[in-house]
Amino acid sequence: MSANDVRLAKQEAELARRRLAGTAAELQQRLKPGMLASSAWAGVKDKGGEMADDAVEAVRARPVIVSAALAAFTLFLARAPIKAAVGRLIDGEAGEDDASDARPRRARKKGASV
Repeated sequence: MSANDVRLAKQEAELARRRLAGTAAELQQRLKPGMLASSAWAGVKDKGGEMADDAVEAVRARPVIVSAALAAFTLFLARAPIKAAVGRLIDGEAGEDDASDARPRRARKKGASV
């Protein structure tokens, strides 16, 4: 190897070291917690927007099915109040002979309105 080859090799090594240092600095910047959180939040917002658009399109394509599913879900959530209302309705319609089968009613406080 000549002196010129050694000098060229040193220059190439120095350039490679500088590129490596630049890459390391860029990675450090990208891996900062604030930057990671910002990137994650942007990804979540993008994905959320896409999901909302997909949901709107699904409702537009099948409004009857979506309405039925929503009604079923609402009834599922309201099953306890519906059951109580039906029970009160049945208790209110129970005659004198069915009074022994009816559930006992709670006593009302004085001054309580209906």
